[in-house]
Amino acid sequence: MAKIITVANQKGGVGKTTTAVNVAAGLAVSEIPTLLIDMDPQSNATIGCGIDYRNLENTVYEVLIEGFDINTAIMPSEIPYLDILPASTSLVGAEIEMVSLIGRELVLKKSLELLTRDYKYVIIDCPPSLGLLTINSLAASDSVLIPIQCEYYAMEGLGQLLNTIRLVQRSLNRNLQIEGVLITMYDSRLRLSHEVSEQVRSHFKGKVYKTVVRRNVRLGESPSFGKPIILYDATSAGAQDYMNLVGELLNDDKQTAR
Repeated sequence: MAKIITVANQKGGVGKTTTAVNVAAGLAVSEIPTLLIDMDPQSNATIGCGIDYRNLENTVYEVLIEGFDINTAIMPSEIPYLDILPASTSLVGAEIEMVSLIGRELVLKKSLELLTRDYKYVIIDCPPSLGLLTINSLAASDSVLIPIQCEYYAMEGLGQLLNTIRLVQRSLNRNLQIEGVLITMYDSRLRLSHEVSEQVRSHFKGKVYKTVVRRNVRLGESPSFGKPIILYDATSAGAQDYMNLVGELLNDDKQTAR
């Protein structure tokens, strides 16, 4: 049974898609069968894995709205052990179309129950909003990973996300947990980075990863080349940070399983 992790934060620019893509890639290079699901109409996770969404017949839109079998829309990636359920711009209107569906909050969950491949992890990249696409992702997940950037107002809006998580726990998915909080865009030279890091660790006691993702030019470049950072530059600080995060995630899961 796959562990399903949603990467969510309704604020844009916090490293959400970067985290989803690179955690999925890091698991895959560790030879762990992983599925990356792009639930964002911007399709950045799809693009970041080198897939041109303009030429796709089946995407997550067809699965959610037209009832296609999820297995027909999944594609292999450049990395062995990593498959992708891509998005396209068709997803832009999906939330409006889903309003009339019966059980609209559970469409993704029911689709995932039909998976025929034996994945160990499913990583879901959400849009930067708290609409039906994010609700579907949270309702289908075991846990949620929250990236927070080291910037002013980093904590602003988190109350809404945490409230949404509580609502999902109450009515749709009582087993949903916070997987962890990840500090991104960290620059050890800046006092602001230290202050935000301390603030986040104080607020989310015991839930913040030891790993921080440092500001890194190569990490910012890699999506434009359609590659996760581990393929674009395996020696970069970004690749090291995300592999450290994957190691921490796997270690936490081993501890939990004992």
